[in-house]
This record gives sequence, C-alpha cells and structure tokens, in this order.
Amino acid sequence: MQHPQLLDIRNATVFRDNKKVFDRFSLAVEQGQSTAIIGPNGAGKSTLLKLLTRELYPVVKEDSWVRILGQDRPVLWELREKIGLVSADLQQGFVPEVSGLGVVVSGLHNSIGLFHYQQVTEAQLEQGRTVLQELGVAELVNRPYRQMSTGQQRRCLLGRALIHRPDHLILDEPTSGLDLNATYHYLDVIRQLAQQGKTILLATHHIHEIPPEIQRVVFMTNGEIVADGAKEQLLTDARLSELFAMPLKVSFSQGFYQVLPARA
Repeated sequence: MQHPQLLDIRNATVFRDNKKVFDRFSLAVEQGQSTAIIGPNGAGKSTLLKLLTRELYPVVKEDSWVRILGQDRPVLWELREKIGLVSADLQQGFVPEVSGLGVVVSGLHNSIGLFHYQQVTEAQLEQGRTVLQELGVAELVNRPYRQMSTGQQRRCLLGRALIHRPDHLILDEPTSGLDLNATYHYLDVIRQLAQQGKTILLATHHIHEIPPEIQRVVFMTNGEIVADGAKEQLLTDARLSELFAMPLKVSFSQGFYQVLPARA
C-alpha cells in the first residue's frame, strides 16, 4: 500500500505581508524522505514551512494545491498530532512564566503555554515528564521558561513537538542562537529521531546543521527552487558558492559538511 506524500505543493502562489513570495511554486516530499531546505535569508524557507503547518495558504486557483498527507483540507488538530514543529517564531512567542513541563504539555493543547481554562490531567503531566526524561532535561521540569538558556528552551520545545509521538518533524533553523555544545547535543537528538524513522524536514542556511541521516537537499533563493538532489551532488564548493553568492569552501568529516569562506 502506497502512503500519501507528506507534502505535495503544486503551482502555489503565496503572499506574506502583502508581498508575493511564491509564484507557481511546486515541491513534493515523500513520507520517510528527510529533506533539508537550504538557502539564504529571504529565500522563502520559512514561508514553505508555514504552508505545511497551515499558518499560510496559497491563492485559490484551479491548477494549484497544497496537500498534506494526501489531504487538501486536513483537520488542523489531527495534523498537529502527526507533524511536530520547532521554530524561532514559536520560541520567541512562548509564555515566559510557564515551566519546562508546561512547555511540553502545551503541545497536547496546541497553545503557547498552559492557562487556567485548560484541563490538564495527571496523565498528560506524566507524558510530559517522560518526554523531558527521554530528552535528557528532566531537571527543567519546574524551571520557568524565561530562566532557561536558549538551548534549554529549544529542547523543551522539541519535547512539545514530540509529545504526540508524531511521525514527522519540521525544524526551522534548529540550532540558531545555540552555543557549540548545545548545537551538537541538539543535533545528536535529531539524529536519534531520524534513526527511529521520523521524517525530518529541516530549513536552514547553516550547512553544519544537516545530519548525516538527511540525504536530500533542496536549494531555494528568491522564492524559487534552483536545485534539488543528493547531498553529494549539491553540497559542493561551486554549487554553494552560487547559492549564497560568495566564494565558499566545503569540507566533510564524520558525516557532516562544513562551509567556510574561500581564501582568495
């Protein structure tokens, strides 16, 4: 039995803040096909992910659609049980007083904190404690969100994304703002999730964020896909230099790619 595609975008025209970002944009991602979306700031990476999370919608046209898991109009609550999200927008908008446990459990209520009108059960709290334990941050259970480091906040938000045990994860610039130790610790967690069979859709301009388990990369610039293929074919000096409009030198070690400015 063939599974529906995780994402099927066809001829989408999308506006964001009254600016046209996509004009007849198309992209398909299969379930299980972990993919990195790479491009400079302003390329349209975040807009693409917001289509997937239904924060943005395309202009309605006969030959255009955005299908998620085979559905043109997925039920948002069901969608959020199948697809987890971690993004900078989510991190910045979270209620600062909520505890680490509250951050994780809020994923069950699709909220940016826990509030008095929500009915939180002991079973849900136990779910949250389990996720924090699995992510190695059980000590954050009672710590207020505002007192956490950026890396600790990001780990709790990952727990929020995982509490439904989704098959797919969307990560928007996942290590942005993290120090070196937190970056590689976070990447270790992402690798484990990919090895467990979760589909990772990663949007980034940091090449070192791409774990070895992601084999497909898509290059975007100015709202268009300019290349799509295997890492070995695209993560090269010439291709990345062209994408970022500057001379770059690529190195490879232990499954990861690194990029530095090329010396004259």
